[in-house]
Amino acid sequence: MLLALPAPRAQELAGHGGPVRALAVLQGGGLASAGFDQAVILWDPASGTARRVLRWHAGALSALAALPGGGLASAGEEGRIALWPDGGAESPARVLEGHAGPVTALAVAPDGTLASAGWDGTVRIWGVAGTARVLEGHAGPVGALAWTPAGLASAGADGTVRLWRAAGGQVLAALGLPQNALAALPGGALATGGADGFVRILQSDGTSREWAAGSRPVVALAAAPDGTRLATASLGGSAAIWSVADGRLLHMLDGPGLPLWSVAFAADGASLWTGGQDRRVRRWDAATGAPLGRRRGRRRRRCPSAPTPRAPGSSAPAAPATPCGIGAGPMAGPSLQGIFGRRMGALPGYAYSPRLARGDITWTPETLADLFTRGPDVVTPGTRMPVQTVGDAGELAALIRFLEVATR
Repeated sequence: MLLALPAPRAQELAGHGGPVRALAVLQGGGLASAGFDQAVILWDPASGTARRVLRWHAGALSALAALPGGGLASAGEEGRIALWPDGGAESPARVLEGHAGPVTALAVAPDGTLASAGWDGTVRIWGVAGTARVLEGHAGPVGALAWTPAGLASAGADGTVRLWRAAGGQVLAALGLPQNALAALPGGALATGGADGFVRILQSDGTSREWAAGSRPVVALAAAPDGTRLATASLGGSAAIWSVADGRLLHMLDGPGLPLWSVAFAADGASLWTGGQDRRVRRWDAATGAPLGRRRGRRRRRCPSAPTPRAPGSSAPAAPATPCGIGAGPMAGPSLQGIFGRRMGALPGYAYSPRLARGDITWTPETLADLFTRGPDVVTPGTRMPVQTVGDAGELAALIRFLEVATR
């Protein structure tokens, strides 16, 4: 499926309909991004245009990995791994199945071996025949993978970092708090980012060191090609570039697009790609931390009936999907236009999950308030909606008032 989008200004790539959760730098200089809108977009970084949109997955995406020869692996909440040929196609060249829950991490070894991990607590190393060696040992979801010269490393919600060799697995570190990200470094060292906001460098000789990257959980890491710098993205918005040798802060990213959920150095290490909450992919100067190609004086596109993107005086999140109509481009969810009084799962043309398609809830201020209070995982278990709750009564009331105006 080809994407017809107006060319954005250089180094600001717009096309996703939801937060960008994963990035991959492809062989030959291309870039891939994926996110909550269930789409993978293949970009031409030189022109700032999309080459192709891959729409096959039936759930939000959280992991990408470049394959030898220019191909790509993608995976997410539905648990299937799609293997795409160079340049993409209408459907994957191959599909790998076996995980019993969302796939949250993919990693490719220098010899092309693919590994995956997910919420089912397993790590899988895939063979050429499409069968997998299943590695078990984590006590909970596994969120990060990285290949090292010694074997495959994994990190998970149980706070452990494990190394898997042919003979089995061993615990490299038991850190107590969930570990969300891994990056391989020269000499067999590993960088890990945790829920406590710390980055830890685990050396191959068993020693380690750490530094505080912020007060929020670290959700993404990327190592520069030469291994001297490390990029971090933290839940809540902060993103930075650090010196690996001494943990020194080199640059705090300060510009558009925060908060960031994914980071990837360009192949030459001179720039850094990021993706985040605002649905855009951006490029930053890795030597200065400055955004490249910033669009000055750009107006935010708004719906005619929505005078502000969030309720005045409130920090409550904006509507979780755009209310501008189903023709507004790829979106992370169905249009919210006219949602009040509409039955759940009733909008024509949108592929609802089976739970929402039952249509047993009518959206009113009261039912939407319940959804944002208890969460979609409780109100509509089995849905593909991301879990978003608003715990403050004033914030929730402001959000509902905003939706009542913006979705008319």
